[in-house]
Amino acid sequence: MSAPLFQQGAVARRFDTPEFRGMTFYEIRAKSIINHVPAASRVPFRWTINPYRGCSHACVYCFARNTHTYLDLDFGEDFNSQVVVKVNAGSLLRKELAAPRWTGEHIAMGTNVDPYQRAEGRYRLMRDILEGMRDFAQPFSILTKGSLVLRDVDLLQQCAKEADVATNVSVGFVDRAVWRAIEPGTPNPKKRLEVCRTLNVAGIPCGVLMAPVIPFLTDSPDQLESTVAAIAEAGA
Repeated sequence: MSAPLFQQGAVARRFDTPEFRGMTFYEIRAKSIINHVPAASRVPFRWTINPYRGCSHACVYCFARNTHTYLDLDFGEDFNSQVVVKVNAGSLLRKELAAPRWTGEHIAMGTNVDPYQRAEGRYRLMRDILEGMRDFAQPFSILTKGSLVLRDVDLLQQCAKEADVATNVSVGFVDRAVWRAIEPGTPNPKKRLEVCRTLNVAGIPCGVLMAPVIPFLTDSPDQLESTVAAIAEAGA
């Protein structure tokens, strides 16, 4: 275990099941869960939640990879297979939403790593988080490549009755060969678009983030046209 994780009192766990083989999960009790985005950041939100660090989606282009080096882990295979789990995310969220200083601004999730990556199937942090969002009528958005978000349709519908809720799936291309090469741990693009359609039918607003567009790999006219057509067909 790295020194920073040891200092945080992390508990390392491994699970001998096919979906988790070769992975290590570091369970920590985080000190805070709502993160303030620096003013210099060029993003349309000020607050985020990331219940995990590291991501089994293993997208080779992920901009968050370098954050693993702060934990004395590498930004390559460690990022894919050494995942930090903030096991107290739900209780922390309720505490922070109840604080007098909290003004109810929009919270974005899925901005660093995917909250519906493989680990969520075991730890179920998002259900606790969504229950807190619902109970405090907190507006939020989710960006994901994970089909596991459909597990929480019931809670998302409840949240949408209390506050503004938006979801988006990330689909930068529909070329299956490219998908296998650079997003090996994700559901295939067709499945993600089915997720978008299902969420919209369920009354949960869902769009598509068409990103990344990778020069010389996914930016040919044919590839762009086929991706846009698939997104439109999904009703986004």
